[in-house]
Amino acid sequence: MLSKTADYALRTVAALAGSAESADSADTLSEQTKVPRRYLHKVLQDLVAAEIVRSRSGPGGGYSLALSPDKISILDVVNAVSPLERIKHCPLGLPSHTSLCPLHRELDKAYAATEQAFSRVTIGQLLRSASGIIRAYAASVKTLVSVARIAASESALPARVPPIPPVSTR
Repeated sequence: MLSKTADYALRTVAALAGSAESADSADTLSEQTKVPRRYLHKVLQDLVAAEIVRSRSGPGGGYSLALSPDKISILDVVNAVSPLERIKHCPLGLPSHTSLCPLHRELDKAYAATEQAFSRVTIGQLLRSASGIIRAYAASVKTLVSVARIAASESALPARVPPIPPVSTR
């Protein structure tokens, strides 16, 4: 569900949140998060453009969070690098589909629930909820991404998805 870029961005933001007292170099972040250095540069650029991360050059420079981890939601990070896209019209482009077909309506509901779940959880909350795990390796953010995915999947899907009627293409 999440792009690799969003996964990398969440790892990076969590690592920066875990070392809030100092700025981290891209090399340090790459090593901590296991994000390839070249890819990390693109992720950091997007996070800086979204004003989630700030960069400082020169001695003692590096990257740090521009906001408190309690003010940054999972959705903020994801949307900064790889926005979740809702389904606004039927992707099949059939003239008979003037609104979303049942399949795409259900998929859009899942996307909406994912957005909602991601908007409710901050990086600060994730760091506190995973306490020792995150502090032991502030960038073992695969844990954070897994928590986010589980939270989204539990709240995104309806208890029972109704059967989808066949669509006539005539």
